[in-house]
Amino acid sequence: MNFSDTEIVNSILTEEGMEPVQEAENADVIFLNTCSIRENAETKVWNRLKEFRSLKKEKDDLTVGVLGCMAERIRDKIIDKEGLVDMVVGPDAYRDIPKLLSEVEDGRKAVNVLLSLEETYADIKPVRTTGNGVSAFVTIMRGCDNMCAFCVVPFTRGRERSRPMGSILDELKQLSEQGYKEVTLLGQNVNSYLDGDNDFTKLMYEASQVDPEMRIRFSSPHPKDFPEELLHVIAEQSNLCNYIHIPAQSGNNEVLERMRRPYTREQYLDLIDTMREIIPGVTLSTDIITGFCDETEEEHEDTMSLMAKVKYDLAYMFAYSERGRTLAQRKYEDNVPEEVKKRRLSEIIEQQMNIQEELNKKEIGKKHLVLAEGTSKRSDEQLCGRTDTNKMVVFDREDYNKGDYVEVVINDCTSATLMGEAIKKSSIEEFNSDMVTA
Repeated sequence: MNFSDTEIVNSILTEEGMEPVQEAENADVIFLNTCSIRENAETKVWNRLKEFRSLKKEKDDLTVGVLGCMAERIRDKIIDKEGLVDMVVGPDAYRDIPKLLSEVEDGRKAVNVLLSLEETYADIKPVRTTGNGVSAFVTIMRGCDNMCAFCVVPFTRGRERSRPMGSILDELKQLSEQGYKEVTLLGQNVNSYLDGDNDFTKLMYEASQVDPEMRIRFSSPHPKDFPEELLHVIAEQSNLCNYIHIPAQSGNNEVLERMRRPYTREQYLDLIDTMREIIPGVTLSTDIITGFCDETEEEHEDTMSLMAKVKYDLAYMFAYSERGRTLAQRKYEDNVPEEVKKRRLSEIIEQQMNIQEELNKKEIGKKHLVLAEGTSKRSDEQLCGRTDTNKMVVFDREDYNKGDYVEVVINDCTSATLMGEAIKKSSIEEFNSDMVTA
């Protein structure tokens, strides 16, 4: 979502006659687009701002600003701390950046962190200067109404607002015309999307019709209201990816209740069974928080057992990090010792890596359609890309290029990556036709 927001800011500043540059040393204005989900993210921002302090000493007219969630959450601290920042702009105030820059030029500190009930930036065409030119992010809604006990997002990004469906489909058409082959639809809870009579299932179907050769992914839904109808649409439309990120957070009912996650372990597992029944071969990923307030060893073991039962293809795993203004900070004590959090996190990670390697070994011998995203990190002679099921694959470059769909047979793996042999350049339609014929 921060990538998407950065592209919106690029568009606003480009309209003002400014141009993006790649190196901070060459910039007149530097913005850090921030996240407040975990303490580690904020620590990185403070360290980066200190690096820019030396640049400000060399360039008197350099402006440094902080954008996004962290800006809204600790605006006063950012402005006051060691004179590191000239501007603070919340996630709903990006249109105000040109005016705020003028205030800085007049010698003032500029701040706008007001949250909005309407702002979706639907009319702004993002200027994409990051990414690989093959896959793109499209934000379909902003904010969140769920109020999970551990999460700061409702306080930093405000209430839920959905973009008009027409503006989303127009952006998808533009991306298709620009040669993009894959789009991820973004929202804090995408299955809450609602534009008049158009819900998320309708949006996904209409998105699939824009370009049958452009893959569509989404992130992230909430287990509490995942529509079964959407699963049937994914199963029926060949360019809707057979991959779902479905955050569990914990495998214990008492912890889920303290987290204000309005589903039980049993309901979550039933949803997983339904997903696998309707979409054969679907791959799943999740978010897990370990060491949440009052978590016992038995509750930790329930999370371990949930992960072992579901067998996720990928998991984002974190030790609980208390965030200001959240219900958990106000109501609970962050009382699981850090060494216990670290040990539990290590246990979860070790188990998950073993599960991923086990699942990846089962891919050996199978054929996948891989969208080449670019050169492999290890060798210029290899390309890497993702399968429909979101597994990373590395294969020899040969005569293939970034942006090609390539049919690949898997011949080796690690816990994180599949290795394969390219067979031929293909397409979604051709690959699916060949698989049906086979």
